Amino acid sequence: MKKFFAIVAMVAACSFASTSSVMAQEEVAAVDSAVVDSAATDNVAEEAVEATPVETAAPVEEEENLHKALKVKFIEGDAGFMSLVAIALVLGLAFCIERVVYLSLAQVNTRKFCADLAALVAAGKVDQAIAKAKATRGPVAQISRKAMECLNSNDQNDMATIERTINMEAEVQGSYLEENCSWITLFIAMAPSLGFLGTVIGMVLAFDNIQKAGDISPTVVAGGMKVALITTIFGIVVALILQVFYNFILARVEALTGNMEEAAQELLVMCVRSEKSKK
Repeated sequence: MKKFFAIVAMVAACSFASTSSVMAQEEVAAVDSAVVDSAATDNVAEEAVEATPVETAAPVEEEENLHKALKVKFIEGDAGFMSLVAIALVLGLAFCIERVVYLSLAQVNTRKFCADLAALVAAGKVDQAIAKAKATRGPVAQISRKAMECLNSNDQNDMATIERTINMEAEVQGSYLEENCSWITLFIAMAPSLGFLGTVIGMVLAFDNIQKAGDISPTVVAGGMKVALITTIFGIVVALILQVFYNFILARVEALTGNMEEAAQELLVMCVRSEKSKK
């Protein structure tokens, strides 16, 4: 074992020595090449230092130019009408965001929720089913709570009353889902209308300028036409943005309506199977 370690130590020493000599030769060669290439390296470094600020400043300049361009177009499109269209956009987006948040919070796993309620009702724990429905948000939970309260009562636990209660509560919850959607449609219609109104006013200004100048020239007509086109474009863009949000909201409402219908059927089945209901 000692001989083995001695051999390993000798091999390591030889390899270290050879490595040191090779490194020394490489250092000498590196010094010679560094002397030859020092001028070229300095030039490349100076060019890199000079190019770096330009590359980092380019995106910032592009953002500033875009912001300035939008500001200029907003002012050129008659700030009065452009402000009205911008207000329509802000208010419409506010109602859209409110509906999206409300519908997102109202979404629950309908099948799991109904399965848990069915298990509690089958075990005779209707009070716990009511408490679970109260602790859960959304239209499905509210319909379930009304049905469970009817089932747990002594004078409203017949199937006709339970079914009527479920249908009435479904209508109420459906109206809650579609609340404020009319305001979104109003702003969708108002945005392009305001843009077209700006278009008409821009055309009127163009004709006024022609009348004052006494001739039809591109410079005279350009001002009014520019106002007309910018306001129209801005109004259409706002309407398109709000329309996308509105279609998304309608899709969520339809999904929740389907969940309510599914839950209503499950509630009727579990109430029929319950011992507390009057057949």
